[in-house]
Amino acid sequence: MSCCERIKSHLAGCRFFLLVSLTCFTALVLAPATNVHALQDGVLVGSHADRSVMPKGCRACHKGMNISLSGEENACFDCHSDASTREQAVATGSLKKNANFSLDDIAAELRKPYSHPVLTVKGVHRQLEDLPETVVNAARHAECVDCHNPHATDKEKPYQGLRGRREGNFIVEISEEYELCYRCHSESANRLGDSTNKHAEFKSTNPSFHPVEAEGRSTYVVSLKEPYVAVKERPKDISRISCSDCHGSDDPASPKGPHGSNYPGLLVLNYQMDDEFPESSHAYALCYECHNRSSILSDESFPYHSLHIQGRMMGLNGTSCFTCHDAHGSSEYQHLIRFNERIVSENINGDLKYDAQGTAARQGSCSLNCHGVEHVEKEY
Repeated sequence: MSCCERIKSHLAGCRFFLLVSLTCFTALVLAPATNVHALQDGVLVGSHADRSVMPKGCRACHKGMNISLSGEENACFDCHSDASTREQAVATGSLKKNANFSLDDIAAELRKPYSHPVLTVKGVHRQLEDLPETVVNAARHAECVDCHNPHATDKEKPYQGLRGRREGNFIVEISEEYELCYRCHSESANRLGDSTNKHAEFKSTNPSFHPVEAEGRSTYVVSLKEPYVAVKERPKDISRISCSDCHGSDDPASPKGPHGSNYPGLLVLNYQMDDEFPESSHAYALCYECHNRSSILSDESFPYHSLHIQGRMMGLNGTSCFTCHDAHGSSEYQHLIRFNERIVSENINGDLKYDAQGTAARQGSCSLNCHGVEHVEKEY
């Protein structure tokens, strides 16, 4: 072999090595995060490993460099979209019709006005990213693989294979839904300006919180509707809720999970957060799902609930639950009290506070100014 031929052969080998290296690197960086529990002896596990559903296995989703070049969403939507798109997947042999399961149209949910930005932000997810983010200018994103690991997820184990949530210097396994949400909605350094740390709000050490991480502090919540209770005593009692009880599709027949909704805040029901709207079962449908409307408007838990919500004075329609309550939790006060300072301000003495007396909500005082009405240690 001549010198020139040896050089050509060497360069060809280098090009092949670089091509293989680049392909492997791209797959590692852009592939969904998978921990050691995701694969068993190198075999795909979970729902997508069922060959009676996906006869082609890996090749059903991985077609050349499609995911690396255009993101994983399009591959997901081959099956998790409308019926006609799924029929194309059946025609190519990637999906097999099976009477034992049904697939929902996730794409339709993501097209609703309030949704996670799966359709608008693509290719940002990094396989080994540690969440919550520590970099202030890191791009906010929510892609399919941020919440689902397609190589391991299973209907009975939806979080299987997901990279855990960072707590200090440690990565903690995800076993609860709220832990998944905290990956983006807690201590992230790149949170949007008007968003808050949900982990801080739900902490069970707070004076009050909705019972997501643990049962609530108050054992006296007279407005709760069955089967909701403050403290679980019977098997059918519900004393804790999840993020998806409030956040998710507005259509009960739609797939579970916070993909999209027609209501602001990606809520399952309407929640009127603006001031001076008439009270109705629709205006506060989200609250009335668990809290009895008649109890609230009969002032069973607070002597002036109806006055505040319905108005009936100074020509006002009333104010929103959101004016006085934070639906996640309060690090300052009992009874989820956290004032909306767009509506509530300091009184003439410079005070803006709530003082609870005892554990029941029927005694306390407010010092503030609301709708021009001075409250100076106004007791009830």
